[in-house]
Amino acid sequence: MSDQKTIHVGGEWRAAASGATRDILDPADASTLAVVAEGGAEDTDAAVAAARTAFDQGEWPRTPVAERAALLRRVADLLQRDRESIGLLESRDAGKTLEEGRVDVDCVTDAFRYFADLVVNESGGRVVDAGSPDIHSVVVHEPVGVCALITPWNYPLLQASWKIAPALAAGNTFVIKPSEITPLTTVALIGLLAEAGLPAGVANLVTGPGDTVGARMSEHPDVDLVSFTGGLVSGTKVMRTAADTVKKVALELGGKNPNVVFADACATEEGFDTAVDQALNAAFIHSGQVCSAGSRLIVEESLRERFVAELARRAERIRIGRGTDDGVECGPLVSERQLARTEEYVASALSEGAVLRAGGERPDGPGYFYRPTVLDRCHRAMRVVREEVFGPVLTVETFRTEDEAVALANDTEYGLAGGVWSADAGRARRVAGRLRHGTVWINDFHPYLPQAEWGGFGKSGIGRELGPAGLAEYRETKHVYQNLAPRPVRWFAG
Repeated sequence: MSDQKTIHVGGEWRAAASGATRDILDPADASTLAVVAEGGAEDTDAAVAAARTAFDQGEWPRTPVAERAALLRRVADLLQRDRESIGLLESRDAGKTLEEGRVDVDCVTDAFRYFADLVVNESGGRVVDAGSPDIHSVVVHEPVGVCALITPWNYPLLQASWKIAPALAAGNTFVIKPSEITPLTTVALIGLLAEAGLPAGVANLVTGPGDTVGARMSEHPDVDLVSFTGGLVSGTKVMRTAADTVKKVALELGGKNPNVVFADACATEEGFDTAVDQALNAAFIHSGQVCSAGSRLIVEESLRERFVAELARRAERIRIGRGTDDGVECGPLVSERQLARTEEYVASALSEGAVLRAGGERPDGPGYFYRPTVLDRCHRAMRVVREEVFGPVLTVETFRTEDEAVALANDTEYGLAGGVWSADAGRARRVAGRLRHGTVWINDFHPYLPQAEWGGFGKSGIGRELGPAGLAEYRETKHVYQNLAPRPVRWFAG
C-alpha cells in the first residue's frame, strides 16, 4: 500500500476517487510526515455499500461468537507484535511522547481482549417467564448493522479501538473516518484487522475531512448507527443529520473537568506532594489534549497559596520537546490551529483578570509548542473556565465549604469526569456521590478500566463506551416469543 492509498473499501486499498491528497504534518516541526488520500462523498458511498453488502450477505454477522472473539484476540496479539512501530507512529502523528504512544497500544490491546472475553462469556439470551409452560420467551441481542465510526485527533488509535472492538464483537460491519489530522495509526489498525483474517468488506476506512466524509456517513440511509467522539459543535451536527434517517447515535463530546482538592489531603508532606503531582498529571498529560483533562483545579482557600506556588514551580520545569526525544515530558499541540486557539484562551483569561503563575507563551523554535500554563484567581464568568481549551492550560478556583466545592464542580454544561482529593474517606465518597460526572476519581486522576463504562452527563454526550454498556451500543434487542401449544383464540365470533 502506498501512502496515498489510505482508503480501504471491500478489502482493497485505494486512492481517493478524486485523486485528492492531504499532507499529514509532524507537529514537532511542521514537516510532512505522510501523504494520505483525501476522500469525499463518492468514496464514502463506496465504503458504506461494501459494509452493507458484507452485513446483509456476508458471513461475519452469522459467524459464531467464539470465532469472532478469536479474531479479536489475534488482533490484540498483532498489536503487541508491532507495539514499538505503532507507538512510534502515534507519537509522531499526534505529538505525544513515545512512552504515551506505547501505553496507548497496550490500552488498545486490552480493549480488544476485554470485548473478546465479554462476548464469548455471555449466555444465549435472557429467558423471560411468561407464566405458562406452553410459552418459551427469550430476549436476545443482534448486531445493529452498518456502523459509521468517527474518531478524534487526540487519541486516534485508542478511540478507534473503543468503537471497532465492540462493533466487531457484536457482529457488525463498519466504516471508520479518523481525524484528517491524525489518521496514520487507524490506517495501520485496519491493516492488522485484515492480517488477522477479518472478511473483506467488514472493516472499511475513508480518510478525509469531517464536513464531507463525516457528514455523508451521518446522513447515509444505509448506515444504522453513528458513533462520534469529538467536539460539541460537530457532535450536535452529527445528531441533527442522523435524525433524518432515525439511526442510532452515540456521542462523546468532551468535558470541562474539575479536580477538587480539600486541605486535609495535603496535611502531610507526602499527601501534598502527591496531590500536586497528580494535579500536573491531570492537566498536562498529552499537552492537555485530553477530553477528561483535569483543567479546572478547585482548591480549598486555606491551601491555595502554598499549593499553587508549588504547582507553578513544577509546571515551569516540565520538559517540552519532540515526543520521541529522551527526557521529554510534554510534546507539541497537534496543529497550528490548536496552538492559536490555546493562545487566544490564555489572552482572554488575562484580560478578564486571571493571574499568570506559569507558562503562557510559545517557546522559541519550530513546531506547535506551548508552555504548560497555570492561571490563578479564575472564576466561572471566564471563557477559559467554561469552555474546553484542549491545551496545556490549568485554571485555579477556590472554595471554603464542601457545599461550595460541589457547586463549583457541577457548575458546567459538561459532565464527563472529575476528581476529589481528601484524607477523609467519608467526605470523599460523599462528594463523589454528589458530582454530576460520568467518571469520578477519588485520590487519583485519569485511570480507566475497559470493563467500566466511559461517558458523561449533560453536553458530554449520550451513550457509553467500554464495559457491558459499550457492547450494548452496537446491538439491537429482540424479544422472541414462542407458543409451544398454539390453539384458536376465538376473539372474533367468525
